[in-house]
Amino acid sequence: CNNINITTMMICHRYLLATLAIALSIERGTAAGSHSSWRRPSCNSLATTSENTRCASSSSITDDALNLPLKLRGGSTIADDGEITDEEEEDEEVEQRKIQQQKKEEFEKLSKYRTEQQILYQIRSTYLSEMLALRGVPLPTITSVSTADGDKPPEKVDWDCAMCTEEDPKSCLYSFDAEPNTKVVAPLGTDQWISLSALNRLRRTDPTKVEPMWHSRYSILKSWFADESEFSMLQHVGVKGFLVSSVLLDGGNGLVLRSLLIMTVLSVIITLMPLLEFIVGRIIVSAPFWAQWTTWGRVVRAGFPLKLLLGQLAWKGVATTFSKLENNVREYIVDMECEILEESVPLTVGVDSKKEEEEDVSDEEEVESEYDNLDGEDFDS
Repeated sequence: CNNINITTMMICHRYLLATLAIALSIERGTAAGSHSSWRRPSCNSLATTSENTRCASSSSITDDALNLPLKLRGGSTIADDGEITDEEEEDEEVEQRKIQQQKKEEFEKLSKYRTEQQILYQIRSTYLSEMLALRGVPLPTITSVSTADGDKPPEKVDWDCAMCTEEDPKSCLYSFDAEPNTKVVAPLGTDQWISLSALNRLRRTDPTKVEPMWHSRYSILKSWFADESEFSMLQHVGVKGFLVSSVLLDGGNGLVLRSLLIMTVLSVIITLMPLLEFIVGRIIVSAPFWAQWTTWGRVVRAGFPLKLLLGQLAWKGVATTFSKLENNVREYIVDMECEILEESVPLTVGVDSKKEEEEDVSDEEEVESEYDNLDGEDFDS
């Protein structure tokens, strides 16, 4: 369509130029004729020469007008067929580039969507693996692949136990110096001692701070305080230590202790119920109580929202009081557990350890002699 418009404009331009040249030549010829009519006639030769000159000039002007080069406004020439083809090629290239850019954007959007979906699938599979691992299914979890390059997971280690005395003081990782006449423990083959009571109290109050005491090199909790470990200290505590450690403190993550405490409180309340009823009855029928009717009567006649709010405040106070009572009881039981560990954990380093070994050997010999005596009496009978 653009080529047809350009060709039409070019033809019209050519015809306009030709018409303009013819009109110019006619006007000049008319002006020359009028000028020769009032001027004095010349000889025939001059007349003939002027006519020939006028005709030649008009014909030359017409030819020059027809042979003028056609130019567009601004001095540029009209493009030929080859230049028009180049413009079409440029337009096609621009369109192709736009199409390619659009395809690239669509591909990037698709790639981003697929990447997000892949990440979601991986997170979901990780979550399912963790849940199945918690239920006992042997699957790899985050902890099995979370070890950084160059780091080693905490290793299980045996322990040494020594007695801290004034003659042989021991350092303590928790309190610089251990108290005299207390037991201290350390990983086997090291001198990084810590008080046994302080270690047990720390694992009860904040277990996350136990292993960093040894720069997370040793798995202290799983090695020394787990029932399934061969290095566990709890294998020396006996029945009393089992009831205190495994039942009261570790049973149901403290649920056993809380249940026993609730039952104890309820038992005390039921036991004291007659006395409480007598006290409450005397208060209700007392004159000072009814003298404050203007104060507590507003609460009794208040709407349900205010009563609900007061009930929530009362429940919050009871829960806070019970929590403080539970913490106090738990601290008392933890101190009891520390005393049991101090009494039952054997010494492995120092003079006292040799005495204990000699006592154990003597006890074994006494038991063997008793068995021998029983066997001899049975044989005599």
